[in-house]
Amino acid sequence: MDVSVRRGAQRSFRLAVGGAQPHAAGRRRPDDPVHAVPMHELWSLGAVHLAALITRREISALEAIDAFVQRIEETNGTVNAVVATCFDRARREAGETDARIARDEPMGPLDGVPFTVKDVVETEGVPTAAGLLERAHTVPTRDAVVVARLRGAGAILLGKTNTPPNGSGGVTDNELFGRTLNPYDPTRWVAGSSGGEAAAQAIGASAFGIASDSGGSLRVPAHACGVATLKPSSGRVPNTGVLGHPGGLSDVRTQIGPMSRHVEDLLPILGIIGGPDGRDAGVVPMPLTSRAASGDRLRVATFSDDPSGETTDATTATVRAAAAALEAAGATVVEAHPGDLGERSLEISRRYWRWDELTGEGISELLGDWDALRSDVLAFMDAFDVLVCPAAPSAARPHGEGLEHLFVHTLPYSLTGQPCVVVRAGEDEGMPIGVQIVGPLWRDDVAVVAALIVEARMGGWTSPPGFSSSTDPAASSP
Repeated sequence: MDVSVRRGAQRSFRLAVGGAQPHAAGRRRPDDPVHAVPMHELWSLGAVHLAALITRREISALEAIDAFVQRIEETNGTVNAVVATCFDRARREAGETDARIARDEPMGPLDGVPFTVKDVVETEGVPTAAGLLERAHTVPTRDAVVVARLRGAGAILLGKTNTPPNGSGGVTDNELFGRTLNPYDPTRWVAGSSGGEAAAQAIGASAFGIASDSGGSLRVPAHACGVATLKPSSGRVPNTGVLGHPGGLSDVRTQIGPMSRHVEDLLPILGIIGGPDGRDAGVVPMPLTSRAASGDRLRVATFSDDPSGETTDATTATVRAAAAALEAAGATVVEAHPGDLGERSLEISRRYWRWDELTGEGISELLGDWDALRSDVLAFMDAFDVLVCPAAPSAARPHGEGLEHLFVHTLPYSLTGQPCVVVRAGEDEGMPIGVQIVGPLWRDDVAVVAALIVEARMGGWTSPPGFSSSTDPAASSP
């Protein structure tokens, strides 16, 4: 058997999954029951489907790794998303996975599935520079907890993705690695601070990725690059081993979460990386529930405007279309706004960022205002299962433009700690527009269910122009 897609393997496979929705012309979906996906397009698959194929021995782990390595080699130079790689180790681990499968040994839920991580997450044996010149040659001796858990489940690390210096800011650019470009238009931003991972997912550099979010750093880049992400409920996932994000009481906003081209990957990955680790004092042993994927009786609030006045007509139309898609699936939809959360959240955050300068009275006032915001939003959500709103005021704009209000829609739900999913639901002049779906505290599954419906009815991720296919090795074979 050829184990490298670059040596001319011509096999393909079919997936038999019922209930698939119609998709946009030319779009490859791994859950399409009648579409054969060639080996050289394995990169288009998500973690769930790739793991199933490896488990069923329809492809080998090494074939999967080689497909994504090829994809990175062919596409990453255009966008500068992946900034460090460990391909030799990945191939070695894939070979070990295939050997275990051949011996019929028990398998992990992600055996052989390749992933990437934001370069603030520590990775044993692989540089973790965080976009800083002084950390260019820093190689951790252990994995962050989330990476260790994924590798323990059988997933295979391929590399690290770009971030602003020290993983902070809305522009993914640094002196060490340079700027990450949007795959849909290189003259436009990917946002930050998880812009490298969002671009990597958009081009198919791995089956899924891991990144962080303190005020929108998972959600706004996912929106800008047309992929899916989940900011988990605060207290679900340990921050242990993530640079600059200590977790616990001192960093309740920052959450570690998954990114993927496919919404169905988000909850299974959360199930692996979540739960107490005995070190991050902010993590709660809260069970992860699972709601049936149905819109029936789902109570939906929606709004598409914001007091800043920056929300574009295309964004407004996309949010309304997503709400209509949920209504068509059986949900009850009500236009309702939780109030001027954007400015309140920004004012609270500004004081939080100056914590060291505050007096005891100032800290008390900050925490009181923060609690009042949380209480107001919790009271609002009591009547609803999810809130559907913009992820950002506009689609990705030219570099340097539209940054002032970038996190106006995401920052409030970092302060409240609610789970949020972003999924692509529209576009503006070819640039993706994602919608943000906010769930109740600890009900990450409800937000994911709503996102699955929006994805199925509105298309979700589509490959950026010029990135739709890897080279078919058969085409160049003699």
